[in-house]
Amino acid sequence: MPKNQSNVISKMNFKGRTPIKVFQVNDSVIVAVYKGKLSKLDILIAYRQKLKSGKWSRVRTPKHIHWTVDILLKMQNYKQLTCKFVDSFIDIWNNTKPMKSEKERKSLNLCELLNLSKKEIKKFAQLSKKGEYSVKFLILFAKLLMLQEKTNRPDAYMFKKVLDGLKEGKDLFGLLSTATMRGRR
Repeated sequence: MPKNQSNVISKMNFKGRTPIKVFQVNDSVIVAVYKGKLSKLDILIAYRQKLKSGKWSRVRTPKHIHWTVDILLKMQNYKQLTCKFVDSFIDIWNNTKPMKSEKERKSLNLCELLNLSKKEIKKFAQLSKKGEYSVKFLILFAKLLMLQEKTNRPDAYMFKKVLDGLKEGKDLFGLLSTATMRGRR
């Protein structure tokens, strides 16, 4: 393992957990995958971002609300392109299959996930100009969150429900309620 890789891995140790996989998306984002606790093959996803100060953020676990807000910000400036981006996520959702073995989980290849998305990354690159996250980051996290959700529950629906809400232009509060996984009372 190269010196730099062990440094990247050490940056992603948290709460007594060591990652199964670590991937440096670019100079300012590191993504890690850990063994989760919700099911036999559950994965926990975390990331760190380099802050404007040059320091690294704490290790964060992405939530549906994070990418939802980012998509909404992008939509304010590039509505048609963002809608097409959401459509691409719906296609990814429909084609995502759950992991079925420990071997699959251990062989999870983040580079491969992104290489399969090179065309989409290029097609939607303009969206990286707005919001917090780059298109590359959003695609990687979408794929990982979908994989996590479908592995834990074959009948999972949360990610798809948020995507459908974005596509349909659901009211802001209803959409955010869905993305935070809290129903209306």
